[in-house]
Amino acid sequence: MANELYEQRREQMFPRLSDAQMARLCPHGKRMATSAGEVISEPGDSHRSFLIVLSGSLEIMMPAPGGFELMHALQKGEFSGEMSTLRGVAGFSRIQVSEAGELLALTEERLRTVVQTDAELSELLLRAFILRRVGMMNSGQGDVVLIGSQHSGDTLRLREFLGRNAFPYQSVDVDSDAGVQALLEQFQLSSADIPVMVARGKVYKNPSIHEVARLLEMNPAVDTSKVFDLVVVGAGPAGLAAAVYGASEGLDVLVVEAMAYGGQAGTSSKIENYLGFPTGISGQALAGRAFVQAQKFGANVQVASCALRLHCDERPYGVELGDGSIARAHSIIIASGAQYRQLELENLERFSNAGIYHAATALEARLCKGEEVVIVGGGNSAGQAAVFLANGCRHVHIMVRAKGLAESMSNYLIRRIEDSRAITLHTRTRLTALEGSDRLQSICFSTDGAAPQARDIGHVFLMTGAVPNTEWLKDCVALDEHGFVCTGADLKSEDLPAVRWGPMQRAPLTFETSMPGVFAVGDVRANSVKRVASAVGEGSVCVQFVHRILPQLKQ
Repeated sequence: MANELYEQRREQMFPRLSDAQMARLCPHGKRMATSAGEVISEPGDSHRSFLIVLSGSLEIMMPAPGGFELMHALQKGEFSGEMSTLRGVAGFSRIQVSEAGELLALTEERLRTVVQTDAELSELLLRAFILRRVGMMNSGQGDVVLIGSQHSGDTLRLREFLGRNAFPYQSVDVDSDAGVQALLEQFQLSSADIPVMVARGKVYKNPSIHEVARLLEMNPAVDTSKVFDLVVVGAGPAGLAAAVYGASEGLDVLVVEAMAYGGQAGTSSKIENYLGFPTGISGQALAGRAFVQAQKFGANVQVASCALRLHCDERPYGVELGDGSIARAHSIIIASGAQYRQLELENLERFSNAGIYHAATALEARLCKGEEVVIVGGGNSAGQAAVFLANGCRHVHIMVRAKGLAESMSNYLIRRIEDSRAITLHTRTRLTALEGSDRLQSICFSTDGAAPQARDIGHVFLMTGAVPNTEWLKDCVALDEHGFVCTGADLKSEDLPAVRWGPMQRAPLTFETSMPGVFAVGDVRANSVKRVASAVGEGSVCVQFVHRILPQLKQ
């Protein structure tokens, strides 16, 4: 497979276990004999065993146009698996026996026990799993094919969902890729049908992200008959921190996330002021590491899983999900975050993902390479986007209504913006109109209330303000006038009905809402500091409060 990562880090991707390391794994698995030509697993198979080669050899084959392509031949001491193996969800490769021998097979539960209890093997296995997944993503191969167009908003929606959840797939663009007509004819499609997802021989026209997650079996099963210690709603930095600390300290944790792990922070092109990363890290990479940590400790993370309603009038609490099921828990952490405020502009929805974007990742950067772009907003996310896009775009315009950036953006970003010839800051400026046919083609903006100016710009990134994702709470917890969740000292006496708090014989804890045992952390919480480090801190600290009152909540 032509992939630089495989060559540069092959020894870490496919390390060989020592005899001592294999001896430590033997009590966790079962030995199985193999015969040449035997196919052990296929793409799409779930609950695949973690395999260590004791003798003979295995071939890891990845789907490719026209068949399969060898990814790696496993020899004695080498092992199969990547992150899907640890989660127990559908895998991406074919594993077949090239030379008869013997394997050691571990279930996902036993594999998880190993990575939780053996520090040396945990580091070696997880590094290999992560690098293998990254390699699959970079290769642009997989048993899922997305046929679309860079001019299609729905195509971008699906690419973003698959990419942010690190799901390998082949991308085919009807406007530029050779052989696309033959592919369309093979599945009896026309260009009017795009985007189309072809998965394991079946065709799905313009599926929703919830359908994609279900069809591709991206999530582990959830036992809705059980009561979790903790349900976390939202898998941004705050929610993932709560999942990692909760699961690592023995809590049975379920996390539900409406889109992709990482939340809004997962769309940040580069975060440079987060402790421990002096050269910076992308939001997606940071979220990916946290996601792996949560899997390591056994948290069940569900993506494309919406929380529709909190059932707070019953105990244990219930979180009603988009599929109609209800996840019950003794305690809840609300980490559903916030979204960018929508501007009151005609055609805004029409151009969503077709010139109007809310994230500046490598995916969006490719769409506007060499062109002029506009960023509306003056926060750190807008600044990070401007610096990132300036590397590939012809020019970046930042538009803010304020007189400058000092009140809303970190100084290091302001200095970079001021020093860049590729970035122009427009203060006291607002976007007034969007024009185009099937895609955005031009904009109008006004400065200091003057007559609007028109520019032929077809890419606008909206990163303005924050609106909390609290619609699903439906009067269960007290909110402030802007819809953010009130917690701890911000709660008023009238927010705490005696029928709820009388039996508790205590005041709400820090981060606790007006409902006992229901907490809020991160951007969704009133008066929180809108920074990644703050969100991570709140999510981790909140778990200590859950531990403190969980015995009382279980009574």
